[in-house]
Amino acid sequence: MIFRQLFHPESSTYSYLLGDEKTQQAILIDAVLSSTEQTLLLIEQLGLKLHIALDTHTHADHITGLGALRDQTGCMTMMGEQAVASCLSGNFKDGDQITAGNITLEVIYTPGHTDDSYSFYLPSDTGGMLFSGDTLLIRGTGRTDFQNGDAQQQYNSLFNRLLPLPDNCKVYPGHDYKGWTVSSIGEEKRNNPRLQITSPAEYIDLMESLDLPNPTLMDIAVSANQACGELN
Repeated sequence: MIFRQLFHPESSTYSYLLGDEKTQQAILIDAVLSSTEQTLLLIEQLGLKLHIALDTHTHADHITGLGALRDQTGCMTMMGEQAVASCLSGNFKDGDQITAGNITLEVIYTPGHTDDSYSFYLPSDTGGMLFSGDTLLIRGTGRTDFQNGDAQQQYNSLFNRLLPLPDNCKVYPGHDYKGWTVSSIGEEKRNNPRLQITSPAEYIDLMESLDLPNPTLMDIAVSANQACGELN
């Protein structure tokens, strides 16, 4: 499998490209609009054809590249069934599988950061790879104070859906603000301060105590991303 982790410095967003070498089909997770040309150049250089572009959720801190990628490559564009976006090729739901060539991602519904948040798991004999969006970050978790966020739901997503994955499963988050690129389930269990709690109530209190500013692009990005990146 061809794998690339791409970084958008303005929003500290990670995008992920997974390509099947045999069929040359590729999946792109959480594309950023302003990186479209650079991403398409990389896909061409790797000899791949973009088959599916996915967003883990409706982003508030950057504008998605889904629409531009669809227009330029003819790829499918998909988000979770809860997403408010009529411009998509299709939706996925919990338990679905998303396939490109010999790559099959397992879809896990992980609400809490937003009500349309999903994670994608690529299983393997070595623990697999988890693309956790903004649900599980490296030494953190996604905020739960807007876009129908819910700390109780995020607790369930973390402790009942993601943390039971193998300890050696690699964790690839949707963002990182410290320059870290990858973690693991076991590493986060041991070292993530937001996971060192003993009950849902304690997690809710923790998340409600955060005093975070709104993302800079929130007023623009949410509506644009509901239109697959089209700016009014």
